[in-house]
Amino acid sequence: MVVEDEFIVALDLSETVREMGYAVDGPYAYTDHAIMAVHEEMPDFAILDVQTGDGEVFPLADALSAAGVPIIFHSGCTPPAEVARRYPRAQAVSKPCPPDQLIAMMTRANAEAA
Repeated sequence: MVVEDEFIVALDLSETVREMGYAVDGPYAYTDHAIMAVHEEMPDFAILDVQTGDGEVFPLADALSAAGVPIIFHSGCTPPAEVARRYPRAQAVSKPCPPDQLIAMMTRANAEAA
């Protein structure tokens, strides 16, 4: 799952996920749209921007975390240390993130989901 409200960033993230051989759920620009999607099917892992088109992504992150879904926060406004305090099992990185770093994080997330 990709939740990102910046169109170009969302496309880039989605392409990186596809290149790793994963199907992309999204990208979603709005947290409420992503929440509706997880009611249908939980993703294997999620890449989440903290600030989306309709506010903060934390309600979605709470639901994903409770379901045991690995989360990668990819944010330009919330420091990774702040996210780590709230979600200690999640990975967090600041935007922009080099693709190789994101690939390593997805590999770890996929291993956690297995």
